[in-house]
Amino acid sequence: MNVLALETSTEYCSVALWRDGLLTQQGEHAGQRHSQLLLPQCRSVLAAAKLELDDLDAIAFSSGPGSFTGLRIACAVAQGLAFGLDVPVVGISSLLALAAATQAERVLACLDARMGEVYYACYQHGLQGWHEVSPPRVCRAEAVSLPDDGDWMGCGNGFVVYENELVAKLNKHLLGIESGLFPQAKEVAGLAAREFAAGRGVAPELAVPLYVRDRVALKICER
Repeated sequence: MNVLALETSTEYCSVALWRDGLLTQQGEHAGQRHSQLLLPQCRSVLAAAKLELDDLDAIAFSSGPGSFTGLRIACAVAQGLAFGLDVPVVGISSLLALAAATQAERVLACLDARMGEVYYACYQHGLQGWHEVSPPRVCRAEAVSLPDDGDWMGCGNGFVVYENELVAKLNKHLLGIESGLFPQAKEVAGLAAREFAAGRGVAPELAVPLYVRDRVALKICER
């Protein structure tokens, strides 16, 4: 199976190719240049594998939560490619992709959501892969909670922006913190390959971003 995966939910932009278990990725810190970089990265990854678009069996994208514009870019490109190639699509949570980048079994994935808030979710890894323990949600950093009193690995740039608040609230339950991790396409590709193998791909028109919240800015009275 050849799966092309797109990840643009944060300032890092990446594309990966899953080719029967082998992964190739192109990625870089993009700032706000995702729309300029994404398609060239697709071409570069395919060229490195000596494949054409017609060789793809499926398209995956990081569905969110994350940057509203970034999520729309990845979803739109995934839909456009999948329509043209007549292949299925699957969306993978950006927080799950972030958790999968760690070597831990129990992970609190946390991304800066701006506006004084974070996106977070909790995942556990076992013999059957990753299991969602606590679904993606958005809240102020000091309101983040864990589903139990066990030990968790924290990861993501939420721990960079709100380190004091998160550590003060969760420190006794944190095994460690990997704050420098971003969701990346290679994890999206690996997770998506399992979804496609299980027959859980969908038609392109059914692919949608996961926003979690519907506001992009604070009101004047809230600033």
